[in-house]
Amino acid sequence: MSHPTPSKPNAGATATGTAAITGPEISTAGGPPPVANRWRQLALLSGLISMDNSEGAVVSTLFPALRAALGLPLSALGVMVAVHKIIQVIFGPIWVVVAARVGRKNVLVVCCGLWGVWSAAAGFSQNFTQLLVLYGIAALGFAAGGPLINGILADLFDDNTRGRASGLLYGGFALLSAVIGPLLGQLSRIPDGWRYGFFVSGGLTVVFGLLVWRYFVEPEIGASDGAQVSAQASRLQWSQIRELLAGKTFLLILGQRLMASQLPLMSFAVVFLVDDRGFSNAMAASILPFALLSYVGGTVVGGIVVDRVQRRFPGAGRLAVWQGSTLGWGLTAVMCTQVAWPSIWIYAIWFSILGVLQGFIPGCNRPVLMSVTTPELRSAAFSLMIGAESAGWAAITLGIGYLGDRIGLEAALLYLVVLLTIVNGLYMSLMYRPYLRESATVRATLAARSAQVSSS
Repeated sequence: MSHPTPSKPNAGATATGTAAITGPEISTAGGPPPVANRWRQLALLSGLISMDNSEGAVVSTLFPALRAALGLPLSALGVMVAVHKIIQVIFGPIWVVVAARVGRKNVLVVCCGLWGVWSAAAGFSQNFTQLLVLYGIAALGFAAGGPLINGILADLFDDNTRGRASGLLYGGFALLSAVIGPLLGQLSRIPDGWRYGFFVSGGLTVVFGLLVWRYFVEPEIGASDGAQVSAQASRLQWSQIRELLAGKTFLLILGQRLMASQLPLMSFAVVFLVDDRGFSNAMAASILPFALLSYVGGTVVGGIVVDRVQRRFPGAGRLAVWQGSTLGWGLTAVMCTQVAWPSIWIYAIWFSILGVLQGFIPGCNRPVLMSVTTPELRSAAFSLMIGAESAGWAAITLGIGYLGDRIGLEAALLYLVVLLTIVNGLYMSLMYRPYLRESATVRATLAARSAQVSSS
């Protein structure tokens, strides 16, 4: 198909927000050098997002011990995860608006770092109501992390390196989780060990927040695209949201993330191995380092592979790898959840394969979204995408919890994880045509912006 030319920068504007920035608000020309210290900046962001997610790791890893201590049903896990995700849906866009006024770094330091005190406070809970309230307050601040950090990543790295950078961002997260996960599992061996899990999670979150405050340098919006925009132009407006939602690719991505059931499986993995397969809490948690380290390998290797595939097939290379990884994950999940293996080590192998396949996905879906949105809309786009992801995670997790209480966890995972993932992978076939058209429009728009500045 023919690509739009730079002489028509507003073609397809409803899909990409191309009308949002024009003329003097563009601050630099195209073809900039790489952003200074971008890999060190990425390491700080990876550590911060890891700590924000460690609270959820405490709940999913230590839920059998927490359930025994507070007398909870299986559905309580679904409720806790759902509350966390629903709060992300609501507050993710709000923090994007706040960050446009006070700076992304300031919001990250407060909401994703110092906010860890609320996670630590959850360790003092005496009943489920107190735990749920404190867990929800912690989630309120942590909701800022996903959309802002992914938006910053797009400003640090150009299109040729975004797959690798996205993979390393989430690979670093998984690497820290691989260390923390089994240590949390060992806390189940001591009385009230789950409380210490919250204390440690909250404390480390505050530490990483202080590191970001001291060492992180926020890049200009659009720095890696050679189309930097002013702070005023980057402020989120309803008109920009309407333009964003008019893009077919973006709407299809939202639908795909609503149906993404890979993450809910990990919320229930440990309790599934305890309840349905008869392993102890500590033994079941021992699969986590295998799965997470495999995920790390998948993100690193996957990011490199995805960028190379994209260069070889610049039209839809990343999208094809994303779809293939999703379908492969769904088929592998059958072996993890529907076959009763005699050894925990066999489960470790299958969950490791899941980890590798899952590791390919961030290096695909994040750059795919970046390629159909202009720089000033990316944080907003990520807030909506992560909101859809969180809403789907909440709904699927609630469904698994309540359905698991009634027909068994194995059957619930079959319907709401295995089959739903396969359907989701097939659904992704609808993305190819609009993606090719809209990503070409964004490339032309950014080229036109750079050319406009060069000629002025």
